[in-house]
Amino acid sequence: MIVTNDSFTMYTTTWCGYCTRLKSQLKRAGISYTEIDIETDPAAAQVVAQVNRGNLTVPTVVFGDGSAMTNPSVSQVSTKLAALG
Repeated sequence: MIVTNDSFTMYTTTWCGYCTRLKSQLKRAGISYTEIDIETDPAAAQVVAQVNRGNLTVPTVVFGDGSAMTNPSVSQVSTKLAALG
């Protein structure tokens, strides 16, 4: 698992429309994160595949507690971050 100093890590690709949408919503909400492109980082692709039962589904979000969400809404991310304190 890749650990970062931001609230969570979001695994993406450059061509993913869902990724673009979530990044835009997070920016508007003032929520920081670390972004990793799974097409340029093989280790990141392995993390996404592990979380998604072998599928390279993005956006995949991994939180500091090790939990993950696939294609979450900004509301789901906000709720999770609030629960983590």
